[in-house]
Amino acid sequence: MLALIRYSVPGSQAGEFVDGARTILATLAAQTGFLGGHIGRSVDEPDLWALVSEWEGAGYYRRALSAARMDMYPLMTLMINEPSAFEIIASSPE
Repeated sequence: MLALIRYSVPGSQAGEFVDGARTILATLAAQTGFLGGHIGRSVDEPDLWALVSEWEGAGYYRRALSAARMDMYPLMTLMINEPSAFEIIASSPE
């Protein structure tokens, strides 16, 4: 399962955002079912950021969100309100 949370971050808040996103990613990484994650920034729209993580399943992700809630709270005003959980249908060959 792939999780994608997008954020709209003014340039003046980018450093603070990265610090907060690293904290969130570390909390998520400590949760059962976490497979990997990244923090990324759009190359075309520098105010658009993403926190991407991969999970063994949706249940793991949803439980991890509960564990990370306090870390996520400071960045919630920057979060784009849209679905974040995606079922993986196909992957590249190994």
